[in-house]
Amino acid sequence: QLKLVNPSQYRFEHLVTQMKWRLQEGRGEAVYQIGVEDNGLLVGLSEEEMRASLKTLRRMAEKVGADITVLREREVDYDSDVPRKITEVLVRKVPDNQQFLDLRVAVLGNVDSGKSTLLGVLTQGELDNGRGRARLNLFRHLHEIQSGRTSSISFEILGFNSKGEVVNYSDSRTAEEICESSSKMITFIDLAGHHKYLKTTIFGLTSYCPDFAMLVVSANTGIAGTTREHLGLAMALKVPFFIVISKVDLCSKATVERTVKQLERILKQPGCNKLPLLVNSDDDAVTAAQQFAQSPNITPIFTLSSVSGENLDLLKVFLNILPPLTNSKEQEELMQQLTEFQVDEIYTVPEVGTVVGGTLSSGICREGENLVVGPTDDGKFLRLKVCSIQRNRSACRVLRAGQAATLALGPFDRSLLRKGMVMVSPEMNPTICSVFEAEIVLLFHATTFRKGFQVTVHVGNVRQTAIVEKIHGKDKLRTGEKAVVRFRFIKHPEYLKIGAKLLFREGVTKGIGHVTDL
Repeated sequence: QLKLVNPSQYRFEHLVTQMKWRLQEGRGEAVYQIGVEDNGLLVGLSEEEMRASLKTLRRMAEKVGADITVLREREVDYDSDVPRKITEVLVRKVPDNQQFLDLRVAVLGNVDSGKSTLLGVLTQGELDNGRGRARLNLFRHLHEIQSGRTSSISFEILGFNSKGEVVNYSDSRTAEEICESSSKMITFIDLAGHHKYLKTTIFGLTSYCPDFAMLVVSANTGIAGTTREHLGLAMALKVPFFIVISKVDLCSKATVERTVKQLERILKQPGCNKLPLLVNSDDDAVTAAQQFAQSPNITPIFTLSSVSGENLDLLKVFLNILPPLTNSKEQEELMQQLTEFQVDEIYTVPEVGTVVGGTLSSGICREGENLVVGPTDDGKFLRLKVCSIQRNRSACRVLRAGQAATLALGPFDRSLLRKGMVMVSPEMNPTICSVFEAEIVLLFHATTFRKGFQVTVHVGNVRQTAIVEKIHGKDKLRTGEKAVVRFRFIKHPEYLKIGAKLLFREGVTKGIGHVTDL
């Protein structure tokens, strides 16, 4: 907008309607640039006009029920004696039909690069002591506390209120309080860095469908171990990622610069084709968040320390502005389809019964709804009823497409369930198969890949060993070759969709592709 000084009543109504539409399109968030003409010319406004324009913008936001944060101001060199400014403003309103805006970020990186510690500092609000105090609250098993290595997938939440301030556990809040007082929630999926737990990491990336990935690299070791592999996984699954270089308090400026250069070189390689953007100031962080959402080729790089707290604020500014990837239109189309829920985790909770956790991939799920779950070992589907729904540890009546939640199933027998099942509405005739064909690319293999070979196949939340039955048009594959291959599951049939992304591995063998035929 160029300027919003004292608009007439009619123009004001028009502006408000426009703001409503913009917010709906951006799923509850929009960034206004004041002092810029419609063709993008940076004109700038004088002090007085800027004050009046911001006042009008506040009135508009009040009318819509939104909140306003000024992101940054800039002076423009425009041939005049008076200094002229441009202001960028973030307008945020939580949609009426949900409690908060929701983003899922997967956290990747080599073992000992400081992933859990960084999350501990962000979500607990206090700095680390350099000996691993901050991450103790994230571990789920005793052996993780003893070895200091994450082996399971844990979820951490970070909230931002409508003014863009961080809401975390620092004021001894509970998870429910964080949910109630934030307008935007970021769920971090803390994945394992160690090579031995690669299967768990792949499962976390394929089944929890993160919006973004955060690759953590330690400044003193640089790119080592599983870093390249995680980078490759994020690119193969087309998850847009940004990079955090941690532990800068441990090493000299030169070492940090060397790590940054090393990363930039890898990102610019023909295989990656990314444009690195080093973030040094608040200004950069705002630009990075906006550019990153528009073009996935840009990769922001942050350098920070969880011990001294250096540059942590820049990461927070970035996460606060980061918009969701899908727009509201796509989500509405998904919500009109039949219900389908992926089962990722199964628990037994005393006095509640069996509880399943996962993601609703399409449709809407309400309390008290009747669904069928399957496929069982002999390919059947069983009836069940959803008793109650919880999202981020607080109760919720209706679940919409793309949201993660846990559903209580009451007295349903837990032994009938396993990871990789789906819960669908009874009228949807689900396709189950034990043999499927996929177009694959072999990324790495020691010898040749041929008929009779056994690999572990990951498709969404399904993971199972499959045998290669036939390779069309060739009798064997070498590294880097493409082909259509027929696989057969060893144990039980699974629910698959045509076009689903597929990842397979066996020891050092790795490949990616998509399902073409069931």
